Formats: sequence, structure tokens, C-alpha cells
Amino acid sequence: MARGIVDYEALERPDIVALKNAETPEDLPFNITKIGHVVLIVQDLEKSVEFYTKVLGFRVSDVYPESMMPGRMVFMRCNNDHHGVALVGQGKKKAENVELHHMAFEVDTIDEVLKARDHLKKHNVQIDFEGRRRAGVQVAVEFRDPDNHSLEIFWGLDQLGPHENARPPEEWVEVFSIEDAVENAPVGQDTTLHDPSLLKK
Repeated sequence: MARGIVDYEALERPDIVALKNAETPEDLPFNITKIGHVVLIVQDLEKSVEFYTKVLGFRVSDVYPESMMPGRMVFMRCNNDHHGVALVGQGKKKAENVELHHMAFEVDTIDEVLKARDHLKKHNVQIDFEGRRRAGVQVAVEFRDPDNHSLEIFWGLDQLGPHENARPPEEWVEVFSIEDAVENAPVGQDTTLHDPSLLKK
């Protein structure tokens, strides 16, 4: 029942409602403003760096040799932060995705999600999903890196203020292609393309 289903009855179960109603204290002495970076363990550092630079467009900021980090470490950026992803070459086998489910990268336009999908296909990258997700209603393409880490490129994630409620499940519009995501937008999401020729015919 995982994909393509909105289980309204289960969404009303007490355990699910209790999780959704978990409250954040107002008097914390700090305020986390963003998720800063993720560090992944990889088997072949050169192969992974090539994927993250040549396929995903990250830039290398710094590198640690073996004497500073067993397996060596590469820091990479996708914006002005020194690093958003770092890779450590200590992997003995492909990732099993038992702790980190996936990591997602945001782009500025829905056009870029379409371009990313086509670019990933051109590079023979395994694509696991494309379309729109349920909660958050982001339009996304989900895929694997050379070590089987699950990654996502997305646009259009709902934005919420500290005390706003998320949209109700009745407004989720999960679809399984980016073309369908463009055609069937949820309330308040403008899926107008800058370049309509990007759509598959």
C-alpha cells in the first residue's frame, strides 16, 4: 500500500494523530535554520566524486588525505556553503539504506526537474520514481548514486510557517510521471513550465 494510496482511516488512528500533534517547545535557547550537510560512506571515492560532480553538478571544496581521514574525504558544495555533501571512502559494500532513507536536493523550477530526469537517464542512472509525492506535494525524480544511496531532486515543496498546518490529505495529488504532475497540480501549486517543449509527447 506504500505508493499511490492515501489511507484516510489510518491517518486518523490515535498513534498517527499523536505523532502529527507532537509539539515544539517555544522556549528553546536556539533555532535550527536549515539542514547543513550530509556525509556519506562510499566504496570508490573517485567514482563517487565523478558522479556527484559530472552528473549532479556539485563542486569540490576540499579534500582530506588518508593521513587526515581514513579512506580520504571529499567536501562538495551546491551553493555558497563550503559543503552540503561530503564523501568518505571507507565503504566495503554498497549501501543497504537501512538508516538513511534518502537525501534530497532542491532546484528552483519545475523545468529543472524535467531536465534532471532526462539528464539522469542519459547517464544511465537508476531512477526509482518520478512525479509528485503525497505529503509536501513536491515534484521529484528519485534515483541512486553509485553506492546505492537513494537521492532526490525536487521542486515545489509546500512552505509552512511555524504555526501553520500542512495541507490536508484530500489536497495531496500523487502522480507517477512529471508530465502528470504538470497536468494535475494541487491547490496553490503553479506548474506552468517556462519551456513546455520539455514535456514528453
